[in-house]
Amino acid sequence: MADDRDESVKLNTDRTLDDSGSEEENSGVIGENDEAEKSFKQLGVTEVLCEACEQLGWKSPTKIQIEAIPVALQGKDVIGLAETGSGKTGAFALPILQSLLASPQRLHTLVLTPTRELAFQISEQFEALGSSIGVKCAVVVGGIDMMSQSLVLAKKPHIVIATPGRLIDHLENTKGFSLRALKFLVMDEADRILNMDFETEVDKILKVIPRERRTFLFSATMTKKVQKLQRAALKDPVKCAVSTKYSTVDKLQQYYIFIPSKYKDCYLVSILNELAGNSFMIFCSTCNNAQRVALLLRNLGITAIPLHGQMSQNKRLGALNKFKSKSRSVLLATDVASRGLDIPHVDCVINYDIPTHSKDYIHRVGRTARAGRSGKSITFVTQYDVELFQRIETLIGKKLPAFPTQEEEVMMLVERVSEAQRFAKLEMKEQGEKRKRPKGRDGDEDDTEQASGVRKKVKGGSGGGGGKKKGGGAWRGGR
Repeated sequence: MADDRDESVKLNTDRTLDDSGSEEENSGVIGENDEAEKSFKQLGVTEVLCEACEQLGWKSPTKIQIEAIPVALQGKDVIGLAETGSGKTGAFALPILQSLLASPQRLHTLVLTPTRELAFQISEQFEALGSSIGVKCAVVVGGIDMMSQSLVLAKKPHIVIATPGRLIDHLENTKGFSLRALKFLVMDEADRILNMDFETEVDKILKVIPRERRTFLFSATMTKKVQKLQRAALKDPVKCAVSTKYSTVDKLQQYYIFIPSKYKDCYLVSILNELAGNSFMIFCSTCNNAQRVALLLRNLGITAIPLHGQMSQNKRLGALNKFKSKSRSVLLATDVASRGLDIPHVDCVINYDIPTHSKDYIHRVGRTARAGRSGKSITFVTQYDVELFQRIETLIGKKLPAFPTQEEEVMMLVERVSEAQRFAKLEMKEQGEKRKRPKGRDGDEDDTEQASGVRKKVKGGSGGGGGKKKGGGAWRGGR
């Protein structure tokens, strides 16, 4: 498709002409001594992209990058399996940018991701790595005006990062948009794309993109559905598995707490109090629960912010940015945030609700202890969760220690927590009614900082009960 080739692209092919031989020169180095620390240049990455890695602070390639990049540069399809937080995005972004340098073309690559937040993050990484060569990306996800996305697609970006549902909408309804000249397809968190029942969408997408293309599947876990897709979509793929069994990173300290279901909130507040000063990601199983616990914590003066699928896209990005910029120390999330999101400063992950799929546990706790840092995870196990918890222990191949708690101290919080629970329920009811009203402010209550003025009432009563206990200052100190 000559017309899809792009003469006006700003890609500096001249800067890479002297590098064009470097792939050949370096190809011999790849297998020589795997133990010595490799550089990106030794993997066959061109000079201009090596410089981009340096500017991003990537000193040396991670294990998955060492495995996958040389294979990808040789023109093969890749299945990349590595624990979360191990640099998978770089492993597919660098070979794609290098191919784009060699033959500039619009609508060159499609990256499919399961969640909107992950799509924005991948786009940031592509733009950071390709900033010196003028790469243009488009993020195509639900929850954002289709018209403005159509305008971006009309400019024919080099890389489209999309969630499957919204991409199908554009393929069917946006005039002039097609992926017939596509060179690369990437599925990031491939197992989740299929688990979220995007199977029919993925099948549709595979039908409208060229057969002669390169395909990369990346995931932290491998499922039967991914293996099925692999047969349908890949040609003689090379499997680059850094961890054969499902694993969590070594620097992650994992604990569990066995507690009665009705005191979950008290234990949560007690832990947040004890570890005050850290930043937390707390995973709940439903949107409703994430919203309720966020309101409960706010009523107790802890700066918590929810992130779930019932919030508008702007609110979701806003919540994530507030947490990333450290203006909020507690993020209450559903599994929408368990995949791939790279928030450098998460000190502790709490599984408030235990995940029903044990593989999701690996993704959740992978939000902390990323890129060589240490971190902590605490899983709440109630009388109803014992079997699920045992499955998780079997999957990761280790018995987790109990997190030390003082039951008497936790019980001192019961009164204040139950009052906050009552107010949180009232607020949830109010928000529900506001949503039902016509021509309301469309979900503006997702993140009401004022929490309907209820908190003032709780504050009035916060003098008693547990004020003397250690860490009591954290109630007001979260501001």
